[in-house]
Amino acid sequence: MAEKGIFAGLPWWVTWVAVPVLVLVVFGSLLMSLLGFVISLLFKALLLVALVAGLIFVVKKFTSSSSSKSDW
Repeated sequence: MAEKGIFAGLPWWVTWVAVPVLVLVVFGSLLMSLLGFVISLLFKALLLVALVAGLIFVVKKFTSSSSSKSDW
């Protein structure tokens, strides 16, 4: 293994276990808040799509070609 740089000569577990754990400990709250923001944004986008679809459905049903509104 010809690793060069700061991790050269260190055991494998330092690179693949200790460093990611330290990153999660230091930046964990930031990562969780970003993940929460993204999930919240996706939920709001889906809610918007559902509301617009419902509005379109109601408007089309209300203004349908049949002049009688007995189907309501």
